[in-house]
Amino acid sequence: MKIILPVKQVPESGAVRMDEATGTVIRKDADAVVNPLDLYAVECALRIGEKIPVESLALSMGPGNAEQALREVMSMGISDGVLVSDRAYAGSDTWASANILAAAIRKLGAFDLIICGERATDGDTGQVGPELAAALHLPMAGYVTEILEAAGDHIRVRHMAEGGTGEVLLRLPALITVVKAVGEPRLPTLKGKMAARRKEIVRLGQTELNLPPDRIGLNGSPTRVVKIFHPRLTRSCRMICTEEESQREESVAELLAFLREKELVQ
Repeated sequence: MKIILPVKQVPESGAVRMDEATGTVIRKDADAVVNPLDLYAVECALRIGEKIPVESLALSMGPGNAEQALREVMSMGISDGVLVSDRAYAGSDTWASANILAAAIRKLGAFDLIICGERATDGDTGQVGPELAAALHLPMAGYVTEILEAAGDHIRVRHMAEGGTGEVLLRLPALITVVKAVGEPRLPTLKGKMAARRKEIVRLGQTELNLPPDRIGLNGSPTRVVKIFHPRLTRSCRMICTEEESQREESVAELLAFLREKELVQ
């Protein structure tokens, strides 16, 4: 079985900053890590590989330093890594990103299963997995908690559903998105780190994928963050202090007038 794992390099949660002019995440100078929720997809693939023969490939889209994310998951046991990187792809929203990743997957050839994390911690939308399934015309199951059976032509999973859980049988090729319940990600080994450092990472860009300019980058993104602002938590109010007994009736009348204005009392 050939498994593809889309993984994303994201800023550490405490370092996420937004560009108020473009509505995009500022990634320059931020400490970057593998999207934590993608590590559960990696663990899922490795557990499948413990039961049946698996060829696994991690796929990431981002700047050149996103190679670090690929090498990290390769050090956990993933076989190969492919980086999709081109300045023309900068600013892509989830829809454009899914189309770029779909083009890269078609370029890589036949596969059986795509496993995605539930969402990325920087955008927090959970849209790329389902959009990737739509772009590739694949059956999919979301919020998968357990792989019940994986065979040559199908996969059976348990997933979270409204009001409980359900079981789904998917004919391969297919796509699933997984949640933390699939299993705690394992740590990389020293041997794995040394092997990952030596492996070559294939790079794909606009030269190889040749996507229409109106389907990539900011210009090819139908969704935009139109405004970013910091909410004001302060409240404008007036305090009524009654220090003298003679002021009580006046203060009560003022309070009742305020409550009537807000239609809180008759």
